Amino acid sequence: MTSKTRTNEEILEAVQDRYGRIAQNFQPELTVLNNASCCDPDTGADCCGSDLYDVDLSQLPADVTGLSLGCGDPIAIASLEPGQTVLDLGSGGGIDCFLAAERVGPTGHVIGVDMTPAMLEKANRNKAKLGVAQVEFRQGQIEELPVENDSVDVIISNCVINLSPDKTAVFHEAFRVLKPGGRLAVSDMVTRGKFTPQERADMSAWAGCITGAEDVAEMAAWMRDAGFAQVAIQKKEDLSVNLADVAPHMGPAEIFSARITAVKPGL
Repeated sequence: MTSKTRTNEEILEAVQDRYGRIAQNFQPELTVLNNASCCDPDTGADCCGSDLYDVDLSQLPADVTGLSLGCGDPIAIASLEPGQTVLDLGSGGGIDCFLAAERVGPTGHVIGVDMTPAMLEKANRNKAKLGVAQVEFRQGQIEELPVENDSVDVIISNCVINLSPDKTAVFHEAFRVLKPGGRLAVSDMVTRGKFTPQERADMSAWAGCITGAEDVAEMAAWMRDAGFAQVAIQKKEDLSVNLADVAPHMGPAEIFSARITAVKPGL
C-alpha cells in the first residue's frame, strides 16, 4: 500500500470517477431493492447495515432505489414539514430528494447538489419519470455550494461528507446556506479513532466510503467551529449516547454509520 499523501484534487477525482462509473454502468434489473449502500464490497466493508430506509420504497423506480448508495435514512431524522426548502449534499440518483419532496409537498423546494455529471443525468431522468416539479439538481461541490446564503430550512446528506477531503469547508458552507434556526440532518460514516496515513492514501477505500471517515470528536469540533449548536452524533445501532461529547479515541479506527444533527442558531 502506498504511503503517498493525496491532494484534495486527487481525492475528488477518485470519488467522481467511482460514482461516474457506477452511474454509467448501472443496470436496475440487477439491483436488489433497498440493498445498495455506500460501502464498497470491494473493500470488504459491511458497515452500513441493511434495510437502510424506514419507509416503503416500492413505489419508486429501480433507477432511483438502486442508486441510493447511502448508509442510513436522513429523512427519518430531518422532521421535514410542508413548504420547507431542503438541500441534499451529494444527491446522486436523487432518492433522498424525492423522499423529501413527498414531505415538503408542492409548496416546498428540494435542491440536490452533486459534482458528478453522470449522476446528475440519472437524477434528472428520474425526476422526469416521477414528475416532481419541486425538485431541482445543480452541479457543484459540497465544499463550495451553488446555493444562496440563508436560503435553506433543512440540509440532508447520505454517506457523502465522508468522501470530502475538506470537511471543515463543507460544514462552513452548510452553515452559510442555512437560514437562522435551520437544521442539519445527516447519515454518514464516522469513526472512533483514526485511519493511518497509509490507509488514507488508498483511494479505492476512500472513494468506497471508508478511509475518508473521521473521528466523531473531530467532526463535532469542526461543526461547532462552523457555528453549529446542539451538535449530536449517534451510532445508528445505539442512539443512547451522544458521541459528539466524547473525547478523541486514540486507538485504531472503528468505522460505523451515524446520525449527525445540528442547528444554526438564530431563532
